[in-house]
Amino acid sequence: MSLLPLDEPSTPPPPPPPLADDRPRPLTATATRRALGLLPLLLLAVWAAVDWHAVRDGTARLATADPWWLLAGLLFTYLGAVVAACVRQGAIPDRLPPGLLVASQIAAGAANHVLPASIGAHAVTVRFLQRQGVALPRATASIALYSLVRAVAKTPVVLVFLLAAPSAVPTARLLPEGRTLLLAAVGLLLAPTAVAILLTLVRPLRRPALDFVRTALTDVRHLHARPSRFLPLWGGALAAPLVQASVVASVGTALGVPLSWAQLLFAYLAASTAAGAVPAPGGIGPMDAALILTLAGYGTPLSLATATVIGYRVLTVWLPLLPGMLVLSALVQREHL
Repeated sequence: MSLLPLDEPSTPPPPPPPLADDRPRPLTATATRRALGLLPLLLLAVWAAVDWHAVRDGTARLATADPWWLLAGLLFTYLGAVVAACVRQGAIPDRLPPGLLVASQIAAGAANHVLPASIGAHAVTVRFLQRQGVALPRATASIALYSLVRAVAKTPVVLVFLLAAPSAVPTARLLPEGRTLLLAAVGLLLAPTAVAILLTLVRPLRRPALDFVRTALTDVRHLHARPSRFLPLWGGALAAPLVQASVVASVGTALGVPLSWAQLLFAYLAASTAAGAVPAPGGIGPMDAALILTLAGYGTPLSLATATVIGYRVLTVWLPLLPGMLVLSALVQREHL
């Protein structure tokens, strides 16, 4: 037996520190991100060039309006982004950063004026949710719940106007004819039938559709068991049409439209309901025509009704469009979208 001291077990040397990846990012990825950041501004410039006459005429008419009521209308416009953020948060179980959520809705509002049927706003929101770690099925389910709740919540708002202020609602002149209501009912019945036929014929769509329905039903149960979710969901959905209608009421008051505030609010509700079935970017076109006809149905002179709609578009589209596009570009550059 050796009396020599045993050698201490040698510890393995620590692994070398990982080398910093000094390789530059691919030029294509950098160029693509910069192009996506500049694309909203390019779309804004093209749109301004195409519809420049509307911008000029609307600005000229608004120059003679009451500036304080116009400022109130602009505040209602941005309040709409806050209300939309409340509904978005209520439609998803995950907690989202409030500031970024409101910023995403400002950007979504700008994108909504580029693509029809709210596709732009929903695309921005889905991308934002994915960047926050929300899975795609849950993000799309929240979009569906958001759209459904917004549509359902408008009905009790209209009924409250019919019951609380019946004199402010000229139903004989504003409500659609029986044939129009019949066509709308047929469309509502044919839509789920078409979806069922599509899922029956196209097998690859069945599994994603079932996953979507399963996720949506699970989230709906969880959300309605949490007051911190269903209160902003339904409260925001009820407030959203009133906030949007308040923009029209503010512009009408600024221009001296001879209608009460309740009549102006209901005019927007009736026009937006009638134009909601027509897919158009931001509802521009169908919404304008429906609102002019609704105001004229109240007895407003056609020129004054047209000026009100132009002012409404200036406050809800043109003035917020540049800040919205800048916010959209900033979110893309900072990889929040």
